[in-house]
Amino acid sequence: MSFQFSVFSFQFLLLMVMTVFADQAAVERAVRRGTDYLLSRQDDDGAIGKVDRRSRDNANAMTALAILALTATGHMPTDDTREGRAVKKALDFMLDEERQDKTGYFGKYDGSRMYGHGIVTLMLAEMIGMGLDTKQDKLIRERCQRAIDLIVRSQKVPKSDQRFHGGWRYTPESRDADLSVTVWQVMALRAAKNAGLTVPRETIEDAISYIKRSYRSDRDRRGRITNQKSGFAYEPGQWPVFSTASEGLLALQVCGEYEAPELRGTEQWLRDEKVSTKHRWFFYGTYYYAQGMYQRGGEAAKQAREEVERVMLAEQQEDGSWIGRGEEGNSRVYCTALAMMSLSVRHHFMPIYQR
Repeated sequence: MSFQFSVFSFQFLLLMVMTVFADQAAVERAVRRGTDYLLSRQDDDGAIGKVDRRSRDNANAMTALAILALTATGHMPTDDTREGRAVKKALDFMLDEERQDKTGYFGKYDGSRMYGHGIVTLMLAEMIGMGLDTKQDKLIRERCQRAIDLIVRSQKVPKSDQRFHGGWRYTPESRDADLSVTVWQVMALRAAKNAGLTVPRETIEDAISYIKRSYRSDRDRRGRITNQKSGFAYEPGQWPVFSTASEGLLALQVCGEYEAPELRGTEQWLRDEKVSTKHRWFFYGTYYYAQGMYQRGGEAAKQAREEVERVMLAEQQEDGSWIGRGEEGNSRVYCTALAMMSLSVRHHFMPIYQR
């Protein structure tokens, strides 16, 4: 009886191990195919994802997002590989002085506004220390610090409503805020601070306060939340959706707020929502969900990773790309880069995503 049980246990364990390796192999294949797709969209000037060679539309934002996806899956600009050379070429494109105006703004060149500015700044912060030589690394630091300084100045613009204090919106002069733009700036600020750049403490603290105000819950007389199962909304006072709840989940943890009650409530809320292509802004939301739930650790992280992998693998197109339902107007490069970062949780190559 004991021998039979032992044989059964060994066979079951072997099956489980084989299943895990099979799943990992499927994810790696999907990421490789996604990588090949991104590289197929690189122009001669190094940009990735432009509409055509003359277009500036979102060139900064898409190229930066592609760099983040490629490096998150292990391809660095110092690698003497096809992928490494592509990342280097894309980084050279981003470091051209034409991409950033005199104020430090990356969002004007390609019309990507503060969304693109946050993405580019995050990418540059993650590239610090990964340049090919001291000269390039110095240039990355200088461009990134200028971009950070603009983010800091933009936050200080007087807002039309106190609820928006601490946040950001579409332009550096915006007098309101929303969570989506804000979280890109917060990610960039934290990555820059981690890399040793100058980031004022009050900028991070004010951003944290804004994110917490975006959590949907009544408060008691002492300001404590009364709804322990809710999520973050696009603007304070609105209802949470999958994408915004996921944004807040990651952003607060990146800022070190691991024990915030808003996180416990959002984790519970997201577990009920599940990962589904029915969610609007599916790829955007799933990217934040995958990274945010990884930060939670334990069983929550394991279940989330399995969910993300199952849904993402089923959505990949024959050419290796991903394309969004409900994300009309966004390119395949955008969706593919976010999908790859959603699948890269297990790698932890990028500092900002490490717990």
